[in-house]
Amino acid sequence: MRAIILAAGRGSRMKEKTDVLPKCLTEIWGKPLLSWQIEAIKKAGINDIALVTGYHENEIISRYPDMYYFHNTEWDKTNMVSTLTFAEEWLLQEDCVVSYSDIVYKSKAIQLLMNDSSDFAITYYTEFAELWKSRFDNPLDDVESFKIDQNGVITEIGLKANALDEIEGQYMGLLKFTPRIWKIINTLMDERMPRPLAKMDMTSLLEYLINQGVKIKGLPYSDLWLEVDSQSDLKYYQDFLRK
Repeated sequence: MRAIILAAGRGSRMKEKTDVLPKCLTEIWGKPLLSWQIEAIKKAGINDIALVTGYHENEIISRYPDMYYFHNTEWDKTNMVSTLTFAEEWLLQEDCVVSYSDIVYKSKAIQLLMNDSSDFAITYYTEFAELWKSRFDNPLDDVESFKIDQNGVITEIGLKANALDEIEGQYMGLLKFTPRIWKIINTLMDERMPRPLAKMDMTSLLEYLINQGVKIKGLPYSDLWLEVDSQSDLKYYQDFLRK
């Protein structure tokens, strides 16, 4: 199995912190976000890792010269789904774990995906409620719907949520694709995609695929996980560490 890390974006909500470095090189707890992901992936047993770069790619390459690289030449005009398609060469060859580059997690999250036998799976964070309450004045402004059936198949994701107790978890930015499912997804994106691919975020794609009958397995995860969207997130996590 291989791993792909999506590291093309600037992270404009980080403001001046990403003026000269991409968001994935923002330091948290003494090392860049990207180092947390690479270490967790390698600890899980995956050594073939590709980064999809964009904004200030040379800053990433100079720090991680031993990685395999794809480059999103239109990073400033595209979103996460389009960035993923730049790594299609790998997605068509072998099972791939895909990770966002602005999150921190333990290797067991990667192992969940590696050990799952389904073609298409994502992890979801079951302990999201307290984290969202700490990060946001009104958690419902940011949280998204997430529903799963008795077989562990996701039935809804990424929509507006009305109450925290109606949500069964939160999407973590970790996915697994087999080549077989990627070919199916490719066909659906080419033939029926309802909006421009360049601007589509990942949860919108997942919800679209669910509506097209694609089965996505949800794997519950409750250990360390965090995402960095803003400078206030960084401050919260640093204060949490001190406590």
